[in-house]
Amino acid sequence: MVLKIGDYVNPIIENSYSYHPPKGDQTARYEAIRYKAKELAHMIDELCPNSREKSVAQTNLEQTVMWANKSIACNE
Repeated sequence: MVLKIGDYVNPIIENSYSYHPPKGDQTARYEAIRYKAKELAHMIDELCPNSREKSVAQTNLEQTVMWANKSIACNE
């Protein structure tokens, strides 16, 4: 279903809010990104003192993985 106002449909919005099933080697690339991020997450967990800043770093790393994987899904 495409929701629109008048005759205009923004293709960027349609792409951002659509399901993009993995194709080709995308799944392997998603996993590679998650693997490297997990290595960094463990390093941050080990080396940084428990703090708000550490929590923010971990949250931002999760967001980095999400956006990197979305860049693959939405732009190929």
